Amino acid sequence: MKLLSLNLGRPEAVDYTDQPDGVTGIDKRPVEGPVRVAAPGAKGTGASGLAGDAVCDTRHHGGDDQAVYAFAREDLDAWEQILDRTLPSGVFGENLTTEGIDVNGAKIGERWRIGPDLLLEVSASRIPCKTFQGHLGEKTWVKRFTREQRPGAYLRVIEPGEIRAGDAIEIVHRPDHEVTVAFEFRALMTERALLPRVLAAGGVLHPEVERVAREYVRKYGEPSA
Repeated sequence: MKLLSLNLGRPEAVDYTDQPDGVTGIDKRPVEGPVRVAAPGAKGTGASGLAGDAVCDTRHHGGDDQAVYAFAREDLDAWEQILDRTLPSGVFGENLTTEGIDVNGAKIGERWRIGPDLLLEVSASRIPCKTFQGHLGEKTWVKRFTREQRPGAYLRVIEPGEIRAGDAIEIVHRPDHEVTVAFEFRALMTERALLPRVLAAGGVLHPEVERVAREYVRKYGEPSA
């Protein structure tokens, strides 16, 4: 398991985002050399966890619980076959393009060591948005991405450090619950009845996901046994 590509984005003016200034950093490109990764601060003020990476719409992206975004090269390869086009690493807006690790099967709260120092914790699944669709230029992209249920994972920074392409990825902790990235995505996007079960992940849930799940429970109650 390794970090195949380390990707950073720069602010770019586009016509497909609702970010107030009309800019986005979604177009990430591979970089050489080490990059410092650290917790960026609370959502709304903090942006990307990677030095030199742009997160322009801090209303919806960035912050400590979405400091880093990872997507598997294997899933990009599968999308290449579906879309019949080349998809370079970073094109989905991911900071980390991984190889050999099941990103969507990772559990919320799972911890990855990358390189000698950096420790990350899986925090949530990625929710597709209008900017993502506009960036790829694929019609009905949000629906297609949702249907495939391979969203990739957001991670928070537990211990900061420098990383570079080629670094090994080691799973150093895997929680004892059923809530994987893919499971959480299904609960949020297509199978809302699963939301009460998402709460089994406990305190490592993204606060916004926990709020949605608890609101569902308050409205509909716990599922019957």
